[in-house]
Amino acid sequence: MKQKSLLASALTVLALSAVPAAQAVAAPARITSPTPAPEETAAPTESMMPGESGSPEPSAMMTEPFGPGCASLPTSGAGSPSEMATQPVATAIASSPDLSTLSKAIEQASLAEKLNSAKDITVFAPTNAAFDKIPKEKLDKLLGDKEKLTKLLGYHVVEGKKTPQDLAEGELTTMEGGTLKVKGSGEEYTVNDAKVVCGDIQTSNAVVYLIDGVLKPK
Repeated sequence: MKQKSLLASALTVLALSAVPAAQAVAAPARITSPTPAPEETAAPTESMMPGESGSPEPSAMMTEPFGPGCASLPTSGAGSPSEMATQPVATAIASSPDLSTLSKAIEQASLAEKLNSAKDITVFAPTNAAFDKIPKEKLDKLLGDKEKLTKLLGYHVVEGKKTPQDLAEGELTTMEGGTLKVKGSGEEYTVNDAKVVCGDIQTSNAVVYLIDGVLKPK
């Protein structure tokens, strides 16, 4: 009887010790989700910087003036290509040291406002050296004759912003009603008998070509 009691006690101890083990086996393993990686933020590119949206606008094309006479243009400030590009043509001409005589002629003929308000024109601009080829007495007389001066200056202006390629060869009709013969290539162009010494200078409403002679209408 004593042996049965001991056996029963032993079996009870074994049964109790087996319960935690069984529970451990049966307990489902805890599954932990990986911490989500932070979303990658694309670095801003040149085409879309902070504060911008959509596609970038194309940058304005800025041409470089050409010709030996361009060396005399200021590199910055009044009369420089970058400054002239922001101004209407008569104002730009007035700011250029090499075009002071032409500017005076424009004022004498009361053409500044007309030139400044014109849309897309080309001006063949005689330099001071070009006007110096005219005897002073004759030049003073010309500057004092508004009608003749207006006709002369109108002969230096054509409609449309002419590129160097437009001056390769042919004829252009002037604001005065006459025609100019143009020809050339590369960086060497002539307008009638005058040479372009600095070409393709941009203003806000025109293209300017500095020439070494005063053009004379027929």
